[in-house]
Amino acid sequence: MTTPLRIAFMGSPDFSVPVLAALVEAGHEIACVYSQPPRPAGRGKKLRPTPVHAWAEDHGFEVRTPKSLKPAEEKARFAALDLDAAVVVAYGLILPQAVLDAPRLGCLNMHASLLPRWRGAAPIQRAIMAGDEMTGVQAMMMEAGLDTGPVLASEETRIFPFDTAGSLHDKLADLAADLAPRALEGLADGSLKPVPQAEDGVTYASKITAADQRIDWSQPAHAVDCQIRGLSPFPGAWFHWTPAGETEPLRIKALSSRLTDETHDQPPGTVLDDTLHVACGDGGAVRLHALQKPGSRAMEADDFLRGNKVAKGTRFE
Repeated sequence: MTTPLRIAFMGSPDFSVPVLAALVEAGHEIACVYSQPPRPAGRGKKLRPTPVHAWAEDHGFEVRTPKSLKPAEEKARFAALDLDAAVVVAYGLILPQAVLDAPRLGCLNMHASLLPRWRGAAPIQRAIMAGDEMTGVQAMMMEAGLDTGPVLASEETRIFPFDTAGSLHDKLADLAADLAPRALEGLADGSLKPVPQAEDGVTYASKITAADQRIDWSQPAHAVDCQIRGLSPFPGAWFHWTPAGETEPLRIKALSSRLTDETHDQPPGTVLDDTLHVACGDGGAVRLHALQKPGSRAMEADDFLRGNKVAKGTRFE
């Protein structure tokens, strides 16, 4: 490695922690860690630090949790760190131009997509939901636009038909942890040069909303399968099911599915057999592999069916 760099790390969720750990392991000086402020969580609504905050404190690093970096005093505090670089991984706050300009080498962002596809907040979920076959992690030099900066280095990976947002999250976090120290070293010694993003192929990974979660069985089977996997394990795609003898529907989360070779001429949402093959709108079907009732734990389909009678011909709404 080249001479260790003095860096600030800026990140918040679980995805960011392996990158911070890798930079520490690589021998860089962590001048400060920035993370989102603690938020109420759990039944007691006690303030809970972000995963990055908790990890950094456990390892003896200074942690700052400003609500915004726009105030002049926050910009001055950041500049006073006298940084070689900042590494940003899913931080969640906008970096003003003064902050972007403060480190000697600039601010390096680890982004979980192959830019310019899926700029924005939810690239992992959106890639699966769109049926993408490839994704990756890129080290991007930050500028004022939303994920518009030039790309320094990339690692690609396939999205498999069994991948969920959870499994892909973990895979990409490992790739980011491997790539970040190499990208930082290449930036410092000049062996890596930023390449502008392509002007074509720009897409935006908007935040997941409630409207994204409800399953529309009239959609093609491939789209339904991608929706279920792309929203698993959180927040979960859902449908309504009214158990026999009941009048009120239950909101059931579908947490795992597979496309099948099953074909049918049934209305969308019809259960086709006793193993939870469900009819979709194009004559295809998906098989539900894991489900969750309100107030219950997630269950494999076989366990769910042992406690819940779902007869062939049942319609999911």
